[in-house]
Amino acid sequence: MTLQLRRAVVTALICLLPPCASASYIDHNEARDFMRDMQQRHGFSAGELEAVLGQASRIERVIELIRPPTEPGQRSWQRYRSRFLTDRRIDEGVSFWLAHRDTVEAASARYGVPPEFIVSILGIETNYGSYTGNFETVSALATLAFDYPPRAPLFRRELENLLLLAREQNRDPFSYSGSYAGALGYPQFLPSSVRSYAVDFDGDSRIEFDANPVDAIGSIANYFAVHGWRSGEPVAQRIYLPPDLDVAPLIAAGIEPSLHTDALRQRGIGPISGEFRPDLATVFDLPTPDADTEYWVGYRNFYVITRYNRSSFYAMAVFELAEAVRQRLHSLSAARP
Repeated sequence: MTLQLRRAVVTALICLLPPCASASYIDHNEARDFMRDMQQRHGFSAGELEAVLGQASRIERVIELIRPPTEPGQRSWQRYRSRFLTDRRIDEGVSFWLAHRDTVEAASARYGVPPEFIVSILGIETNYGSYTGNFETVSALATLAFDYPPRAPLFRRELENLLLLAREQNRDPFSYSGSYAGALGYPQFLPSSVRSYAVDFDGDSRIEFDANPVDAIGSIANYFAVHGWRSGEPVAQRIYLPPDLDVAPLIAAGIEPSLHTDALRQRGIGPISGEFRPDLATVFDLPTPDADTEYWVGYRNFYVITRYNRSSFYAMAVFELAEAVRQRLHSLSAARP
């Protein structure tokens, strides 16, 4: 079958389905380059790739969601926090932990990650699996890979990894759905993270994130362990600053711990409660308009959380939700006769 005939067959098959996907990627120049690369590096056939990209279509809503706002609002830690630190989400975290207690605690024991942090990631990412996204993943990633230049290289890699993942799992590439950015299942792993960090935690010889949280629980713990989680060490401490200190250079040092707490103490910085751990840390701020800015130090484990999402707001929400779920579960257990 000639290349032209293959294209005609694919287009005809697509248009049998209402509505006709007129905006497929089969003739997109960037997509053609991508297909040649996939053939050369990974051994996909032209027919396989044309069948996939001939069905993939541009999703306008994906472009709308990925674009930064034209008028960014002020950063507000309290507004961000209020989305996740609710009584309902804390209670649902306790319920999830109790429903999957054996799995959560087995993952904690194997990888050295406290169970409350595994639960909290699931709570922040998908509200414990209640919303994992309904965007068809091939089309979402193709849209971003070929029609969103600012981040095209990232999403081409993720589209590449999705096709490799589908081949490894012997799944139809169009059987995956998730977020507008291509994140999948309970833990919202991108395809590259599924291939690199996911584990078959229930031992059924496959990794499944769609309807069963067991592999997600093990995979989150493994993700943290691979990125350097230190068992038994702290995550973050709130700090006070001397009134004349210019904190901006400390914050500008970055999210990876590089400032020793001994040096911070010498500059008049200290923890609001407890003692500093003698270790490298990062200094970060949590501003809220019309309120005092909170200042914190984050240790290595805080940095590990930011490997999941590179935001101090995100990492603090994970930290605080983890603590709230753990404390509520402890209170319930203590109240039982």
